[in-house]
Amino acid sequence: MSAPDPRNVDLKQDLELRKDLDATVRARRELGEEYDSALVDSFLEKVEQRIDDVVDRRVRRHLAEQQMATARGTRRPKPADSWADRYGFALITLVLAIPLSAIAGALAGMAGMVATWVGIVGVNTVQAVRLNPDLFTGRPGRDRSAQDD
Repeated sequence: MSAPDPRNVDLKQDLELRKDLDATVRARRELGEEYDSALVDSFLEKVEQRIDDVVDRRVRRHLAEQQMATARGTRRPKPADSWADRYGFALITLVLAIPLSAIAGALAGMAGMVATWVGIVGVNTVQAVRLNPDLFTGRPGRDRSAQDD
């Protein structure tokens, strides 16, 4: 026997919420308009509880995934780890290096050029370490094919 599908659990709870709404509408018809606010408040409390339960379940699942990734020592890829994030930054800094080198060379000579390029290399190094924290730790990166298993 397999575990219940979470989508079916949500559907069941949605059916219960739908039944509550139907009961609220029937009660409103029977009791009249003077009980509208009490009936609506009661139903909204049930909806709020339903939303809280779903959010709590998702947060717990996300935290458990993070704890498992931390325990295994793996880094979960972030959505920002795209081609543009990895290489786009370096390309932009190299394109900007042309006018920066010209300005630094004209204003400060060779010392300005060296300072400019030290800054460019430094910014790119920080970006590379941000995307790959194990870059300078001496620990070899994990093989991607081994991570997929």
